[in-house]
Amino acid sequence: MHDTSTGSTRNTGNTGNTARPSRRTVLAATAGLTAALTAPAGAAHAATSNDRALRALISRMSLEEKVGQLFVMRVYGHSATAPDQADIDTNLKEIGVRTAAELIERYRVGGIIYFTWAHNTRDPHQIADLSNGIQQASLELPRGLPLLIATDQEHGIVCRVGRPATLFPGAMAIGAGRSRSDARTLGRISGAELRAMGINQDYSPDADVNVNPANPVIGVRSFGADPDAVAALVAAEVRGYQTSRVAATAKHFPGHGDTAVDSHTGFPVITHSRDLWEKLDAAPFRAAIAAGIDSIMTAHIQFPALDDSGDPATLSHPILTGILRGELGYDGVVVTDSLGMEGVRTKYGDDRVPVLALKAGVDQLLNPPSIDVAWHAVLNAVRNGELTETRLDESILRILRLKARLGLLDGAYVRRSGVDRTVGTKSHLATADRIAERTTTLLVNEDDALPLDPLTEPRILVVGADPASPSGTTGPPTSVLATALTELGFTATALSTGTAPSAATIAKAVAAARDADAVVVGTYNVTAGSTQQTLAEQLLATGTPVVAVAIRNPYDVAQLSSVKAYLATYSWTDVELRAAARVIAGRVNPRGRLPVPVQRADDPTQVLYPLGHGLTY
Repeated sequence: MHDTSTGSTRNTGNTGNTARPSRRTVLAATAGLTAALTAPAGAAHAATSNDRALRALISRMSLEEKVGQLFVMRVYGHSATAPDQADIDTNLKEIGVRTAAELIERYRVGGIIYFTWAHNTRDPHQIADLSNGIQQASLELPRGLPLLIATDQEHGIVCRVGRPATLFPGAMAIGAGRSRSDARTLGRISGAELRAMGINQDYSPDADVNVNPANPVIGVRSFGADPDAVAALVAAEVRGYQTSRVAATAKHFPGHGDTAVDSHTGFPVITHSRDLWEKLDAAPFRAAIAAGIDSIMTAHIQFPALDDSGDPATLSHPILTGILRGELGYDGVVVTDSLGMEGVRTKYGDDRVPVLALKAGVDQLLNPPSIDVAWHAVLNAVRNGELTETRLDESILRILRLKARLGLLDGAYVRRSGVDRTVGTKSHLATADRIAERTTTLLVNEDDALPLDPLTEPRILVVGADPASPSGTTGPPTSVLATALTELGFTATALSTGTAPSAATIAKAVAAARDADAVVVGTYNVTAGSTQQTLAEQLLATGTPVVAVAIRNPYDVAQLSSVKAYLATYSWTDVELRAAARVIAGRVNPRGRLPVPVQRADDPTQVLYPLGHGLTY
């Protein structure tokens, strides 16, 4: 293993060597901006005596450098300087550069966002090497500054860094556990592992209050439907990230929890009144601000009660400057959701969106479809007087304050030894398992159908949906459950039946069920008329005991009322499925409580299982 220390060799790609920037380069880049600039994470965002040094730094920047600081951009490849040829080709096609280093040199961007699909996150050592290469590419430039390196590590169904990093239950599962201590622990451990890999900004936690069971984009990414409970867990997780000096990001302001449209592909409208917004949507953001949240992400949604212009919140001066900054008193970094999403592109062209976002009060412009179009649009808006350079300076000061609080101006590099000490350690993994056990929710247990006993019900058939792994876990869910149950003393067999099983698949599962002592069926977003219902009904008709596990939305239970034993895991990541297996086997008592109400399938105005419902043994 090679630590980052002294020397001047560049990261040459997949060589196993971590970039080794010279100490002289680092000191030159941050001269006069050392420990005195680094306040504890979560400190107040108001102007301080340190601002004098930061403003001096800004005064030395060219207009082009200032524009660049406002952008957080994707880039393809596992290395800052030597990505694979396929990633070079994609970078040239989408961005007009070959590598992350070229992106930074051309546009002087202030941040980079990592994605799995961009091949940024192969493994912890590679991620650390990439982060160091990115920081070196920036710091070696004239007046070079460290970058904010961000990702979406929400846990549950949205994660960019997978195994062997520690993966926790998602937000709704944490909501079912109702433990602020667990939320804070999640933030602390996740933050420590991200920071060890050079990722210093996490677009988490989700502060949306999910009150719409049909919400296609938030759902289990939310802590739940109770605004006070969501607020408490958001604040706790934020404090955990702060402990590890990672910038947490509350999203999606002013609240994305009651939409039936995905803002990636459409333009949602929230019809809440101003009074309902205050009672429902605002509480988690107020709590995040009180906890010293480092950044807040905007939502690409219309919210007519807050701004009747028809503009998305991302481009709304009344919402971002009037409410978020003015009424809520927030003076930290405001980052847009991805500018490539349809919700922000419906009304205006890609050249207008970044300018309007800055005029609305945004600081960071995230992942525009074309960095060249967006960058030049902002540059030209300053040159033609639509934006002032003073307005840019305001946002850059907030961004630099954040970099200073995170200690990046004092040293932005990470060491491989830190990765080995921190990422995916036995203690972290064990903690994630224990937290997951406190989230598994037993919704139905008629006639004491659970727990199962390997002595009297040794043969278990595991069937159901096998959606793609959400976060670099092993998967598929049926195999994970079968393996976990086998390790607990059963003889378990996996048979994937999918989210829409055919008649032939159902017949195969029914035949196998007749030779089993019990069947575990994983359900995934069951709707009226789904063949998942047919599968469950025909399995029940065999007389073999059936245990259902909702591996995403807990609302599935309303569509399968004849099942006598039903668990909710809120995600299909390994850590949650293994915990469910321990509950099924009686090794752990279920302790989770529904963080959302479940309505009746035949009459959605009636509640089938109220918020807080949960059984135990």
